[in-house]
Amino acid sequence: MSDAATTSDRPMRIGVQIQPQHVDYAAIRRTVDAVEELGVDVIFNWDHFFPLTGDPDGKHFECWTMLAAWAEQSSRAEIGALVTCNTYRNPDLLADMARTVDHISAGRLILSIGAGWFDRDYREYGYEFGTAGSRIDALAEAMTRIKARWAKLNPQPTRKIPVLIGGGGERKTLKIVAEHADIWHGFGDAETLQHKNSVLDDWCAKVGRDPAEIERAAGAGGNPDTTGDALYATGTRLLTIDCDGATNYDLGPLKDWLAFRDDKNK
Repeated sequence: MSDAATTSDRPMRIGVQIQPQHVDYAAIRRTVDAVEELGVDVIFNWDHFFPLTGDPDGKHFECWTMLAAWAEQSSRAEIGALVTCNTYRNPDLLADMARTVDHISAGRLILSIGAGWFDRDYREYGYEFGTAGSRIDALAEAMTRIKARWAKLNPQPTRKIPVLIGGGGERKTLKIVAEHADIWHGFGDAETLQHKNSVLDDWCAKVGRDPAEIERAAGAGGNPDTTGDALYATGTRLLTIDCDGATNYDLGPLKDWLAFRDDKNK
């Protein structure tokens, strides 16, 4: 089965990543209202403690306290981080936080998670950086603990909380995706995503998972007229558009991609 065939029956969805940097919180709040009004499917932030672009010491806000606020503020779109850094929080605590935001949002949270990479976050907040391999191993262990904690919590989550795992490592990360994820977020152009999808499908076969169970996701830059069809042909059905405070949250590109979604879903 080809990678495109595993997801071709899914509707096209558009997410937006409201990057919480270089703005006051009031601008973030206005943008959440605006993108939900436009009809975006998922609203993401990110899980860092400092800006990733521009002034490295510029304004910045924390991820999960913001998600709880978004859970109250919004009413339709799903919400999540793209992505939560696994090693910033004890996995059982993270499971409880996710369950709580799931309830606040009436079942709209996606637990999006990755192994972590931004060394400044680790250094300044006192976390052990380790190696790429040790962080990926910790992610595999955490997924088992998170799911076990969800099963013990009272009250239970309102639904089976979707798990999105980000990353493209072919030897370890995509195996974890095959074992635990409902959504895989890849990186790169259409050719790279096509290859990674094939690797993920192979891992699904090895672990006994139907690859059609895993929604394929990626970032989308530029104009959908130039890249949209190629991304769609890979079987990618959740495309996320960056929305940076440094650009005053320009929603023009997002509107173009929403029109692309609507055309594909006719």
